[in-house]
Amino acid sequence: MTILNKILAQKAVEVAALKQRPKPAIQARKQRASLLEVFQRPTLQVISEVKRASPSKGIINDRINPIEQAKAYEAAGAACISVLTDETFFKGSFADLQAVTEAVDIPVLCKEFIIDEVQLDYAYANGASVVLLIVAALEQHTLAHLFDYATALGLDVLVEVHNADELARALAIDAKIIGVNNRNLKTFDVSLAHTAALAKAFPFHEGRVLISESGMKTAADAAFVATAGASAILVGETLMRSGDITATVQSLQVTKPVNV
Repeated sequence: MTILNKILAQKAVEVAALKQRPKPAIQARKQRASLLEVFQRPTLQVISEVKRASPSKGIINDRINPIEQAKAYEAAGAACISVLTDETFFKGSFADLQAVTEAVDIPVLCKEFIIDEVQLDYAYANGASVVLLIVAALEQHTLAHLFDYATALGLDVLVEVHNADELARALAIDAKIIGVNNRNLKTFDVSLAHTAALAKAFPFHEGRVLISESGMKTAADAAFVATAGASAILVGETLMRSGDITATVQSLQVTKPVNV
């Protein structure tokens, strides 16, 4: 069984439990910028992640205060903050999401393995303005339904792909914000070449934006994916281990080539 399959099996258990609870109360929601607008800026934008642990790395930093970390990201110039809400594999929670959304004014992504509407209800109720849908985790009809459901709530949707077939599936539901996960969710191996390869087939002329996710460590890495056509990068472990968040974020905000 792959790591992704293990996570999805656990999600099915969690979804069943969530459905036994009363529908979550909606917290006061802030107006936040649209990611499509944010990603038009001339520099590569950074989605900074609050991430205590992962299946591949184990504990990354379990001593962080999510609020302090998020405020540091915002002050450093991050375009968006990603908050892991998976507890079993990533040591996150919806409580982390709510705390962060209350603390910052920039867009906040609920980073979760979403398989059901109820998870979108919880993301919305806890203040997220962006949600993640992973193509590899969903059948096409479920992907389309969840995309429409999230969009109807007024959420931005980051649709994550890993190969050409998954990119085609994301385009079939008219996803505007598409992330290429450089980490294979079955093996958790990482290669930035995934972004470069899929960028060659990406319809930039249709007003869609490409985000490169995972494996970003240096300014050279950022420049590599920016040259390929990425408008933003999602960075977790590098920032969670950084001793100078501002310097790290700003080093990754390279200028995007004008011809991309």
